[in-house]
Amino acid sequence: MASFRTIHRSFAEQVERQPDKALFELPDGRNITYRETDRTVRRIAARLVAAGVVPGDRVAMQVEKSPEAIALYLATLRIGGVFLPLNTAYTGAEMEYFIGDARPRVLVCAPERLTDHAHRTGEGLVVETLGTAGDGTLLDGDEILDASGRHEEVPDASDRHEEDFDASDRHEEDFDASDRHEEDFDASDRHEKDFDASADDPAAILYTSGTTGRSKGAVLSHGNLASNCRALLDAWRFTAEDRLIHALPIFHVHGLFVAANMALTAGASLYFLPKFDADTVIDLLPRATVLMGVPTFYTRLLKNDRLTPGACASMRLFVSGSAPLLASDHASFEARTGHAILERYGMTETGMNTTNPYDGGPRKPGTVGMPLPGTEIRVVDGGTGRALPDGEVGSIEVRGPNVFTGYWQMPEKTASEFRADGFFITGDLGRIDEDGYLCIVGRGKDLVISGGYNIYPKEIEELLDAHPEVLESAVIGVPHPDFGETVVAVVVPAPGERPQERELLDFLTADLARFKHPRAVRVVEELPRNVMGKVQKAELRKRYRDLFTDVDA
Repeated sequence: MASFRTIHRSFAEQVERQPDKALFELPDGRNITYRETDRTVRRIAARLVAAGVVPGDRVAMQVEKSPEAIALYLATLRIGGVFLPLNTAYTGAEMEYFIGDARPRVLVCAPERLTDHAHRTGEGLVVETLGTAGDGTLLDGDEILDASGRHEEVPDASDRHEEDFDASDRHEEDFDASDRHEEDFDASDRHEKDFDASADDPAAILYTSGTTGRSKGAVLSHGNLASNCRALLDAWRFTAEDRLIHALPIFHVHGLFVAANMALTAGASLYFLPKFDADTVIDLLPRATVLMGVPTFYTRLLKNDRLTPGACASMRLFVSGSAPLLASDHASFEARTGHAILERYGMTETGMNTTNPYDGGPRKPGTVGMPLPGTEIRVVDGGTGRALPDGEVGSIEVRGPNVFTGYWQMPEKTASEFRADGFFITGDLGRIDEDGYLCIVGRGKDLVISGGYNIYPKEIEELLDAHPEVLESAVIGVPHPDFGETVVAVVVPAPGERPQERELLDFLTADLARFKHPRAVRVVEELPRNVMGKVQKAELRKRYRDLFTDVDA
C-alpha cells in the first residue's frame, strides 16, 4: 500500500506542519498544541517501553476522557502496542473478564481506582494511573524517547539538539521541501523509534457490547483505522480548517476512530468536552464547523430554545450515528437550523461502512446512505447467501479494507462470520432502496418470528413513532406458548400525552398486516440505552419475557 500512513505517523506529520496550532481547546480555557501533545505522547511511550511493552502487547485503558488519554492511544500505536479502550462504567467483575481475556501488559486506570486493581499487579501486568488533570503515575518521571528509541531525560526547550523530534526547532534548511535530505526528520520517514507497522499489524482491540453471550474482542489493524479515516476525510470534506465539537466518549469507534482520528490526521482542532451538555455545545456552535454525535445529542439540542440558524451559521456538518435517528428529529432539526443531519452506518468490527452524501444528493431520513469508497455492501438471504433484489429485506454484508481481522483468540467464531468470498456477516438486517441507499431494519437477533412469519420491528416502530402521542418506541419479540414468539411494543409518550393501547393498535390497522400487530403495549418513561444511545432491546426482552407465560396455548 504505497500511500499507507498509520494514524500515529499522520499525527506526527501534523506536528511538523503546525506545531503551535491548538489541537485541544478545553472548557477551562486552556489550549493544548500539537507540539505539546506530541511531547506527552513521547513521555508516555517511554513509560510504556520501560514497563516492558513490546510490539503486539496490549495496553488497556479505563480512564475518564482527557487529552492525555488520547496521547496514551497515540503512544501505544507508536511503539507497536495494541490499544484496548474499556468503558469507564465497567465493574470490577466485568474488568476481570476483559483483563483475563486480553491479557494486557499494562493497565491504565483512574487514580481513584488504583486500589481496585492493586491485586492485579504482577504476573506480567503493570498497573499505571492517569487522571483528568495531567496527574497519575503514567506521567511521572522525565523520560522521553530519543531519535534512536533510547530513553533520555526531557531536555529543556532552550537546550534542544538537532536530533530531537520537535518540528518547531528545525533548522532553516530543513523547511525547504525541495532540499530535504534523507537524514532530515520527516514524519513520513520516521526513524526506528516508531514501530514500522504494516497495514495488517494489529492496532486496537474493541470489545463488542456482549448483549448476547460473552463479549468478543474485535481486532482492528493499522490498515483498518487508516483506510477508514482516509475515506471519511474525503467523504465529509474534513480538513485542517475544521473545528470539531467532540463530546463523545473515547472508548468507542465513533469518538476515537472516527472523530479523534479524523482531527489528529487532518490537523484540525477539537473542542474537547468531557461529556455532552446542550448549552455548552450551543455556546461553541458559532466557532465550530462540525459536530459528531449520537441521536440523543440532537434530541436534547432540539429542546433548547437557543438552537437557531444564527447559532449554526459557521457550521458546515452535523453527523449522527451509533443508533437510528428518528425521522421526526431529522425534519425538526433541518427546520430549526437549515442543516440536514448526515447519518452514517458503522460498527465495532468495521468502522464506518456507509454514509449519506455530503453533497450531490439528498440526506434521506431513515437511511444510512451508500458505501464509502473502497467498501462493498450487499443484502443477501441470511441462510443461503444469495443476493437479494433491491427493496427486499435481508442480511447486510460488507467487504473492504475497513473490515477487522478477526475476533481475539476466537478463530472458529471469526471463520463463521465471514463468507468464502471475504464478506463479513454484520448481523444487521436491511434493504437497498430505489436510490441505492441502505436502510437498516434492525439486528438479526431482533427479528421476531411469530407463527412462522418474519416480523421486522423497525417497520412497526416507524408507524408508532408517527403517532402524535408517541415520542419513540421499541418493538421486541417475547416468548408465546402458541406462536413461539409474539410482538410487544414499548412506547415513550410525547410530552404531556398518555397514549392508550387500543388507540395505538387501531392506528396501525390501515398500514400493518394483522399478524404484525403487537399483542401488548407497554408505556414507559424512557427506553434503556447504552452510553452511545442505542436502545438495549435485550434488557426489554428480559423485562417482558414472562408477559405471556400464563396464556393458554
